[in-house]
Amino acid sequence: MFLKANKVAYTEHEYDYVERGGTEISAQSLGVTEHEVVKTLVMQDEAGKPLIVLMHGDRKVSTKNLARQAGVKRIEPCKPDAAQRHSGYQVGGTSPFGTRKKLPVYLERSILELPQIYINGGRRGFLVRISPHEIVRTLQPQLVDVALQD
Repeated sequence: MFLKANKVAYTEHEYDYVERGGTEISAQSLGVTEHEVVKTLVMQDEAGKPLIVLMHGDRKVSTKNLARQAGVKRIEPCKPDAAQRHSGYQVGGTSPFGTRKKLPVYLERSILELPQIYINGGRRGFLVRISPHEIVRTLQPQLVDVALQD
């Protein structure tokens, strides 16, 4: 597993996965705020090149701002089958760690203000609690400011 191989300290947290329940369900199950639950979004630019965006569970991504900060014309979410093909993970269980191929990662800057976050561990109903700074250390993401209030 990627986290063990990179000596990341983490705790495992399981919950009952609900189709289309999103971070609201996982946050309620774990008794934490949605702001602490970070969603892993697989998106693509106008050329179809995939990328990952890590965002607070209670925020949306401004794809217009993300495209500008990433230096591309347009960014849009991938269709579920494309997201699974790029990441190697089933939608609803997508983790930024250990993806099928190395994808560029964009991290919402304000996530680094949190002492701990909950992020998908690679399957539906499974989150890991880690320091957000481990994302910076292990994935070298580009920090962006692209959050919209939900």
